[in-house]
Amino acid sequence: MNKKGPLYALFISLVLLLPGCSSIAVLNPKGPAARTLSDTIILSILVMLGVLAVVYILYIFILVKYRAKKSNEGYIPPHEEGNKWLEALWIAIPIVIVAFLSVVTVKSTSAVENIAEDYKNQKPLVIYASSSNWKWHFSYPEEGIETVNYVNMPVHRAVEFRMYSFGTITSLWIPQLGGQKYAMSDMLTKLHLSGDTVGSYIGKNANFSGKGFAHMEFEALVMSDADYADWVKEVKETAPELTEDEFKGLLEMDFAGRKTYSSTHLTFSPPPGDHSEHMSGDGTEMDMDNGHMDHQDNKDIHPSPEPSSQTEFDGEPNPELDQPLPTSAVDEETHEGH
Repeated sequence: MNKKGPLYALFISLVLLLPGCSSIAVLNPKGPAARTLSDTIILSILVMLGVLAVVYILYIFILVKYRAKKSNEGYIPPHEEGNKWLEALWIAIPIVIVAFLSVVTVKSTSAVENIAEDYKNQKPLVIYASSSNWKWHFSYPEEGIETVNYVNMPVHRAVEFRMYSFGTITSLWIPQLGGQKYAMSDMLTKLHLSGDTVGSYIGKNANFSGKGFAHMEFEALVMSDADYADWVKEVKETAPELTEDEFKGLLEMDFAGRKTYSSTHLTFSPPPGDHSEHMSGDGTEMDMDNGHMDHQDNKDIHPSPEPSSQTEFDGEPNPELDQPLPTSAVDEETHEGH
């Protein structure tokens, strides 16, 4: 049997598969948050490769140096009690590696949870991103417009996504602009993203949420300031208004294409939480701890599935289980006789 066959197969597989790594979105960042995550991933991979290299080099060295040879037949190595310095070394090295990666991870996580350093002096563009089975609704309260299944944003501008869901838990993720964060029904979560390169990027739902999960992809278009201003102006002038009946119809339908409106659903169906800075009035309409009544009513369009009233364990009782356990060897023999 040719022992080199599996090695050749592994080599050919790596040659064929590794060129595809250039198309991995998370390793092709187009924004500061995504770049921070990409650098952290690459650093972690390099550290792990270093650990593997040391392990395999030592493994091969030991195999070669201490292999059985004709020249040392009958050789019995002396008994060793151990080496305190070596034991301390191979305990300390993993601790140092884990501590190093922990510090890097904490710093990178803190960085992506806040506005990027390059845009700290900017007021972020607020976009409410809400999900329903199986669509994304993007509301621009400052511009007074809304889109479905696509989102546009200006380049070199901090963007704050405020996310919630009208149905099951979802997760908004634009891999080339940053990490993902969950959208839930009774609370707002925030995700800070920004793009430093004009272009079109794929966004998706990163959390399995049912049969239409695969259809929850959308386009995230990073535009120049002038193009973004022209787009907002065009939407205000040409797109229809989003009425409450139209919005409820959107929630009820399973799938929808790209849609654009010259008003938002936030005026008649506000998101959960305190958001009065983007609503009409002084916020006194917030009469629920976990959000506005209208949000709760619209959430009921996609209610969580009711738990089954009977489980697989609710069958006929097993009479043998009701018998007392044996307390002695004699009782055990009697129990087995039954």
